[in-house]
Amino acid sequence: MAAGGIRMTAIASLFQEAARRAAGFRQATPARHMPTHDYAASLACFEEPLPAAGSDMLDVIRRLSDGAEPGLHATTGPRFFGWVIGGSHPVGVAADFLTSAWGQNAGNHAAAPAAAAVETVAARWLFDLLKLPAESSVGFVTGATVANFTCLAAARGEVLRQVGWDADAKGLFGAPEITVLIGDDAHTTVFSALQFLGLGHDRVLRLPTDAMGRIDPAALAGTLDTVSGPVIAVLQAGQINTGAFDDFAAIIPPLKAKGAWVHVDGAFGLWAQASARTSHLSRGIEAADSWATDGHKWLQTPYDCGYAIVRNELAHRRAMTIAASYLPLAGEGERDPSHYVPELSRRARGFATWAMLKHLGRDGIAALIDQCCASARLVADLLSQQPGIAILNEVTLNQLVIRFGADLPSEEGDALTRKTIEKIQADGIIFAGGAKWRGRDVLRLSVTNFQTTSDEAQLAAQSIIAAFKSVSRG
Repeated sequence: MAAGGIRMTAIASLFQEAARRAAGFRQATPARHMPTHDYAASLACFEEPLPAAGSDMLDVIRRLSDGAEPGLHATTGPRFFGWVIGGSHPVGVAADFLTSAWGQNAGNHAAAPAAAAVETVAARWLFDLLKLPAESSVGFVTGATVANFTCLAAARGEVLRQVGWDADAKGLFGAPEITVLIGDDAHTTVFSALQFLGLGHDRVLRLPTDAMGRIDPAALAGTLDTVSGPVIAVLQAGQINTGAFDDFAAIIPPLKAKGAWVHVDGAFGLWAQASARTSHLSRGIEAADSWATDGHKWLQTPYDCGYAIVRNELAHRRAMTIAASYLPLAGEGERDPSHYVPELSRRARGFATWAMLKHLGRDGIAALIDQCCASARLVADLLSQQPGIAILNEVTLNQLVIRFGADLPSEEGDALTRKTIEKIQADGIIFAGGAKWRGRDVLRLSVTNFQTTSDEAQLAAQSIIAAFKSVSRG
């Protein structure tokens, strides 16, 4: 039997070869961290004129795998700490394999009934797990960047609607001015979302923050006294360097009293809600109006998986609904996915989300978060015992900010920190990268992988200490 000229036996062989190579890559991951090819070398592997004739299917997959793998990071490994990236758990990957093979367009409930149904169930599970209002709605988006965009689009429409302006119909030309309050250490993607929405990444009131990047409640109170008209406030659960949380219990009530829409960027920090050991960090977060988070961080789904969660389902739909005469209307009780995301054609992200929630369950997700946080604290404890190494943040979650040459003048410490990072990356036992924090060069570690046990944490700490000592002696 053939499908479009392709024999079914050939399809089976093709998929088996792809699965074999995928498994081989994952099995080898713990032993590698830095790519052996940089961009230029990777480009050389693929650079050629557009072929006039096609190629054999198996040969194409083999060529793709052989050319790509040397230029891939081991982001799925237990000692990858460069950014806040989950481990793409095998269950989520397998679900994603099926998602691609099924080839469904999750744009609406009629085009892919199963995809819409799975999103409905996964959304309920997310509310339960993250302790968020059950009446909320969820858009399954690409990641926290688009989740922030989606939530803030709903916020923009609703705060203007409250003063008699329909931004969805009229746009922002002639609209009342919106005041956007945001912490000085907010993540860059939130500023991008504001830019995309016509609110401007600079036309905001930046609120002072403390040493860990948390908004100063007293400064917020003083600013609110000067503000009138529509207000959107952006708070943070998990500062990208320190992991710190804004004080939601103290900040949200005065904002709500002012009539503000409160949005929380919780790309990774919102998952603290899922563990009894970390939920105190996010106390009061459920009082916000919207929340953005990623599945491809602590839920360990494959990439292209984020969640835009909005308390006011109608405001969410007003901002995002895509309608046309050829698109089916949802019936009573049916969920149309296109009402909650800025896409019509998209992959069915709910399948991998459902699979990971089903596989791990409430207890498994809590244990995973606890393990990552414990591993981060262990690395911090081991490093802080070494003279010349300082941990600059309160390690309350999974993020570490590390400074080398802590006893040296600022410029010398910066140079030593940069050299130590270079040595760490050259050794290849772990991968971690540098950042700037409060004007100083630092090493930043993000512990977000389900495989990062205490043993892996000890190995990571030992490799960092060894690199530091080697550079210091040099």
